Amino acid sequence: MKFLKPCLLALCVLMTQFYAKSQSADVVSRAAYDSLLKRIEAVEAAQRDYANSDDVDGNTGATRGAQEKGGYKKKKSKVVLGFNKEYNDNEEFTKFRVGGYGEMWASYMDYGPNRFNAPYGSYREEKGRIAIPRFVLAGDYKFNRWFQMGAEIEFESGGTGSTFEYEIGTGSENGEAELEIEKGGEVALEQFHITATIFKELNVRAGHIIVPVGLTNSHHEPINFFGTRRPEGETKIIPSTWHETGLELFGSLGKGWYNFDYQLQVVTGLTADEFDRYNFVGGASQGIFEEDNFSCPAYVARVNYNGVPGLRVGGSWYYLRDAGKNAIKPYKYNSLSLPVRLYSADAEYKNKYVVARGNFLYGNVGNVDKLAKTAGFTGSKYTPIITSPSGMLSGTIPYHEAVSYAAEVGINIGAFIPSKKPIKILPFARYEYYNPQWKDDVKTSDPRTEVAMWTVGVNWFALPNLVVKLDWTTRHFGTDNPFKNNGYVVNGTKINTENDLSIGIAYVGWFAKK
Repeated sequence: MKFLKPCLLALCVLMTQFYAKSQSADVVSRAAYDSLLKRIEAVEAAQRDYANSDDVDGNTGATRGAQEKGGYKKKKSKVVLGFNKEYNDNEEFTKFRVGGYGEMWASYMDYGPNRFNAPYGSYREEKGRIAIPRFVLAGDYKFNRWFQMGAEIEFESGGTGSTFEYEIGTGSENGEAELEIEKGGEVALEQFHITATIFKELNVRAGHIIVPVGLTNSHHEPINFFGTRRPEGETKIIPSTWHETGLELFGSLGKGWYNFDYQLQVVTGLTADEFDRYNFVGGASQGIFEEDNFSCPAYVARVNYNGVPGLRVGGSWYYLRDAGKNAIKPYKYNSLSLPVRLYSADAEYKNKYVVARGNFLYGNVGNVDKLAKTAGFTGSKYTPIITSPSGMLSGTIPYHEAVSYAAEVGINIGAFIPSKKPIKILPFARYEYYNPQWKDDVKTSDPRTEVAMWTVGVNWFALPNLVVKLDWTTRHFGTDNPFKNNGYVVNGTKINTENDLSIGIAYVGWFAKK
């Protein structure tokens, strides 16, 4: 382009000199020059639009669309997945945009509600369930070229009418927690932040933000994973969707084959009060009170490599020096510290014919053995130091290490079907393994928490941003082999498998923009 413009301008001068011999030179030469200049600018604008076209990601709201783009234009190669027009979350807007995502599913199950009620796991019970797990409203607003506000509000399981109160002052309710439930579900402010876009390489965000640990948190919208429900492993042992309040630096470095994105965060840390032997730190995110404890913040880092068209490889790290300092009563943990470390690696590749993803997550909580052996308060909901009659740790104590890994692949058979209107149908298979009690210091792990599972099904994209899902899931316990149960609890009793047949529908998109 840098050579095209001067060449056309030189041609313009020659043409105007030729016309000047027979007509009014001043008028004609000026008109010809203006006309050609407008055409040159139109060609340049078209080439800029093509160069700035984004890869298909499907994220919504003030999540990756704002995280990756900010106020600058990011160049990426276009990946076509079998549609004439792909859904593009990062589409441009000048002032505001409003959208969201949602999902619903119905399932047939052959097991009871709680596998921990008996040594053989869930009892056999045929039942059907239907749910709307979440409906999210999202929006972005540009104050000017440099500052942008983003927000997401999530209505989970139909919303909520519950209230949670904790009295700390003097009186009859000193130290007492009260929960009044009028309706199940949750309404949560999932994101609210202000972003300052400085350079492509460096931008700043402050507010309530997504913690980008693991594959699911970074890509949690329902068209970004196969199956009617989110991948189970990550959502069991860490919060999902994980959002905390804090400060973030982010940007994009390099170009072409050497392009990387990064995120660095300082956010509110997990609380030791909500550690759990069944879910590790999955329920330990703060947020049940009006104010979060920031006595001991957490540090988060994530890096993605985007240099190969269609491929993204990423990793993340989370460190919290002492989760006990973020407890409601921090003095209960004064005798020891409870550091939390999380490490994750994930990758995704997609083109017209195939979509493949994989992820690994490892977590570590320090000094759990000392926590289990230390004498503490009893009778309080928030007391973490209790031992169950069976010798296993109570539900409020985590195990030392947890792990989760998974892989899934889908083949777009629509790409092989001759059709004027492209079709996108992806049969898929997913394997997952997770164990919130992977390694412990007190040798009391429960084989019912060790899960190996297969999910097979099909995703049909009726629209680029609307998908219909059908899948079958089977879980096996006490083993990493999803075809065989190795876990035994009492007198050789085998743990029952759990099976689901589910159908669902999900969407993501922008409804209006300016």
